[in-house]
Amino acid sequence: MSEFFIQDKQLSNVTRTVVKDADGHSLYLLVGRWGTKGDALSLYSMDGALVARIKQISFTFGKRFEIYESYKKVGTLHKIFNWPGDFYYINQLNWRVHGDIYNHRYKIHHFTKEIMRMDKASYLTGDYYVLSVVHDEDAPKCICIAAILDYWLYNRKKTTYPLKPSKIFD
Repeated sequence: MSEFFIQDKQLSNVTRTVVKDADGHSLYLLVGRWGTKGDALSLYSMDGALVARIKQISFTFGKRFEIYESYKKVGTLHKIFNWPGDFYYINQLNWRVHGDIYNHRYKIHHFTKEIMRMDKASYLTGDYYVLSVVHDEDAPKCICIAAILDYWLYNRKKTTYPLKPSKIFD
């Protein structure tokens, strides 16, 4: 099982995000943007090769994202339900994501086999997401899924209500 470290609150940002190993060596670079249909994030190895990509494809009935390994589509992630906890499913891969998404503590399973576990850790250099991936070849897809869940978590539509003016009585 390999561990991958990502600076807290960097996954879904529009900035460049570096994914490191336990020794602090840079392994991947996540770049791109979110927000509208067709936007994408791309994951590159440090030698510049595209290893994975996620593309936002739908706003109807919730947002959906296609997941690519290199240039080949391997799945579509969508939210199934959120009671009593969030549950996501990736078609084609038959992976399910469940757990405490709000606190970045969740797992990805393929039937009964664990694929990845997400957790948080604090070090002197800051707070990090820790992705524990069983098979290294699944790491790029798992990093992309973590980025999607992070995006959904921090970019929910917030309902705002206008403040009512107070009345002053004499």
